[in-house]
Amino acid sequence: MNQPRRSVRVTDRFFEALDSQLGPDRSPEGAPSATDFLVLELPPVVERFATDFDGLPEVITGFAAARVLIASGILVRGMVVYGILVGDQTIELVDIDLDTSTDHPD
Repeated sequence: MNQPRRSVRVTDRFFEALDSQLGPDRSPEGAPSATDFLVLELPPVVERFATDFDGLPEVITGFAAARVLIASGILVRGMVVYGILVGDQTIELVDIDLDTSTDHPD
């Protein structure tokens, strides 16, 4: 059974968290900027929340309105994105944690 496609919006809190983890410009070492992330990483995240919200793990077991996406990225090693289903059946992306390390385990 296909899930309905839901609207997704990104909150100010999400942007604040992103900006605190990635700078406004690419670093001389090649670390991505927040804009790089928005262009390359965010569209697939939004798509996943829009089309598979119910298939994502619950943030708190038994609280179906809050889901989490844990994924690797193109620009970042990994990300954890939190989304909440609000009253109008829109999903709000409310927070993000990034792993921007370049160390790779053996």
